[in-house]
Amino acid sequence: MGFFNDFDDFALILVLFVLLVIVGCAWD
Repeated sequence: MGFFNDFDDFALILVLFVLLVIVGCAWD
């Protein structure tokens, strides 16, 4: 299950990064 835990962490970071980019574009 270690692989899935790492994948969840990666997915969470990816989602946060995408939200940050969207907010940055919307802010501009």
